[in-house]
Amino acid sequence: MSAAEKGVVAAGHPLTAEAGARVLREGGNAVDAVVGAMLVSFAAEPLLTGLGAGGYMLVAGAGREPALLDFFVQAPTRRVEADAGVGFIAELEAIDVSFGDAAQVFHIGPASCGVYGTPAGVCEAVRRWGTVPLEDLAGPAVRLARDGVALNAGQAYVAKILGDLLTSTPECAALWAPAGHILREGETLTNPELGEALLRLASGGAEPFYHGDIAAAVVDWLHARGGSLCREDLADYSAVEREPVKLRYRDREILTNPPPSAGGTLLAYALALLDRGPRPPSLLGVVEAMVAAQSERTPEFVEGLEEEGFLERFLATRLGSTTHISAIDGEGCACSATCTNGEGSGVVVPGTGIHLNNVMGEADLNPLGFHLHPAGRRMPSMMAPSIVMSDGEVELVLGSAGSNRIRSAILQTIVGVVDGGLPVREAVQAPRVHFEDGVVFAEPGIELRELEGRWRVVRFSALNLFFGGVQAAERRHGILSGAGDPRRGGVAVSA
Repeated sequence: MSAAEKGVVAAGHPLTAEAGARVLREGGNAVDAVVGAMLVSFAAEPLLTGLGAGGYMLVAGAGREPALLDFFVQAPTRRVEADAGVGFIAELEAIDVSFGDAAQVFHIGPASCGVYGTPAGVCEAVRRWGTVPLEDLAGPAVRLARDGVALNAGQAYVAKILGDLLTSTPECAALWAPAGHILREGETLTNPELGEALLRLASGGAEPFYHGDIAAAVVDWLHARGGSLCREDLADYSAVEREPVKLRYRDREILTNPPPSAGGTLLAYALALLDRGPRPPSLLGVVEAMVAAQSERTPEFVEGLEEEGFLERFLATRLGSTTHISAIDGEGCACSATCTNGEGSGVVVPGTGIHLNNVMGEADLNPLGFHLHPAGRRMPSMMAPSIVMSDGEVELVLGSAGSNRIRSAILQTIVGVVDGGLPVREAVQAPRVHFEDGVVFAEPGIELRELEGRWRVVRFSALNLFFGGVQAAERRHGILSGAGDPRRGGVAVSA
């Protein structure tokens, strides 16, 4: 990659990354670039994110006080009895999704839809840190939604494995199987109604999505199908600024996502455990840190995330997660944003182009059972946009997709850069392991003898999007560079 003067953007799709880099070339900062890239991702990566999704954005560097903007999905009101005239409450619909060497059950349908946050997050980010008008940032995304985007290999693969979801409703099938089959690589996905919704966001802000006609259309469509989300749920939603988790790792400062998100807290715990050990840590040490973090995800942990001072108490008593965009601009400002639609609920609201999230049906985000979170509570996401600081300046900005694999992907990338001294591209592309439910999942190229006999080992035959999708940008010796994760078709573009 050529040397970057105005910055670098790493993202999960070439169009997404190029949109962010274009903003940098035209004088925008890292936040402008990430917002512009996010909006394009709604058209280019619609199975992973969108206007019906939620996420987080971490901003630091260039003299800015680090801040985390939380616009993640919120639990809706769960009706105990069916509303008059509806007659039923929808149940979650289960589908099986195969990653080739592993499988996972996802839950979709109207009962899986939580309160979306991306419209609020986009507008709040521009208000707080932006220098480019939202109308200008949204232009490319509006055009792509209207004109269509040809599916690349990565997006076509995701569409293939989510085929049952994409044909679960007539509205979703009309977008994804207009000719009777799921769109394939090279075929074009068009969503003109999404283009109009993006135009509404650019010109009118988030108001229509939470208080106006778009909010009404979403609620009415869900209620007619037994969904629980109500008008008050949307009207009460807002993006929230939080203080990031800050911890020392070796001679660096790590910034990541704080409670009530779960991912940043568990990542911080794993890094703190590794910081006690040798540099670089062994593979066994890394997996043991994953095991320790996984074991802490108890009912008490999930409930405690909402409590004041939980992070400090959690770490003190033990130590004495999608799509991601990362950007660094020429001034040293970094922005790390992770968004997710889950897999999508299959519910596409006519007239809006919005494919609503299925976060309330994500088993990884509901470890104690479904529909147990009270209305208004942010869901305990695994997403952990992160920034590594060295001597007060941004060294590495990164994050990942991949549900529970997010924290293990970020952990291993940070270890590769900080402990292994790897360039960011090598750290992102290095084979990974992941521990969950007593099983170590491993990509090829890793010597596993020290793990065998301790845990069951499942070997993948190739790098796989199961292991996340780290998008990262780095500033090393004053030189900016980036890396997109090949597992999810990621690219980095210089400006």
